Amino acid sequence: MKSGSKSQNNKYLNFLSRYLTKKLIWTIVIIAVFATGTIGAKNFFSYDSKTTRIGLEDIGELATQSAYCTEVNVTEASRELFGLEIPFTQSKYVYSYDVVIKAGYDFSKVKWSVRGNTIEVRLPAAKILSREVKTDSFKVYHEKESIFRHITLAENNEAMNSLKQTAEENAIANGLLEEARTNGESILKGFFANVYDLDKYEIIFTD
Repeated sequence: MKSGSKSQNNKYLNFLSRYLTKKLIWTIVIIAVFATGTIGAKNFFSYDSKTTRIGLEDIGELATQSAYCTEVNVTEASRELFGLEIPFTQSKYVYSYDVVIKAGYDFSKVKWSVRGNTIEVRLPAAKILSREVKTDSFKVYHEKESIFRHITLAENNEAMNSLKQTAEENAIANGLLEEARTNGESILKGFFANVYDLDKYEIIFTD
């Protein structure tokens, strides 16, 4: 009886030893994984996006001229105390994007009439149709971020809107709307040429 009991105890101890050894190994592995994660052996970044709404509309717009602008933007932020900037809290980015500004017309506001051999076309003022940031043109010239003052998503969005607004103003200042008018007239002449013999008809554009 004693011999059998002793043998049974040895089996139990062997099983317990193997079980504890496996458990110890898994514990060491888990600790190692968390340790490397906290120490920062690698940085991990992921994002997820989905389309929540798609709207397709016949907007009836005619883009007649595009302007390509490269805009350099500076986004910076810091913490202040009594109106004074606190040292080591400054975050600053200097970067650039290409922006495409398109101008043209709303077709619903283009009016025309034929009187004898004259085609009179009333064109509204050319307007900005779109402002598109080319994300693949992104370049960073300076990047510094303080752990005490991060630049928020809202601030980034505001900076992006400011960048597009500046691109639009520069495009207009460099004659975008005037070129849109000139090209608009040329395009409309082509449309009328498909129906009327322009050797016999005169096209007059008015505002």
